Amino acid sequence: MITEKFNSRTLANMEVALERACRLLANGGERHEHRRYIASRILAHAETGDKTLDGLTEAGTVAARVLRARAKARQSNAGHVSPSPR
Repeated sequence: MITEKFNSRTLANMEVALERACRLLANGGERHEHRRYIASRILAHAETGDKTLDGLTEAGTVAARVLRARAKARQSNAGHVSPSPR
């Protein structure tokens, strides 16, 4: 369990990093799957040994950018309509 792997300071840093990263998303990170993705990236970073707030926030920020890029790509693909065959 995550609470057994990390001390309370690291857990607090992870929570702050998650909130900061979610604020970068258009919907404020309200979608569970987005929060879960960002949290997983923060957790993976913490497991590498960097448990600093700056390091965890950067990992969350990168994850939020990935989600924003995916959303932008989906929007651009949705706006592109292929001509129908005649």
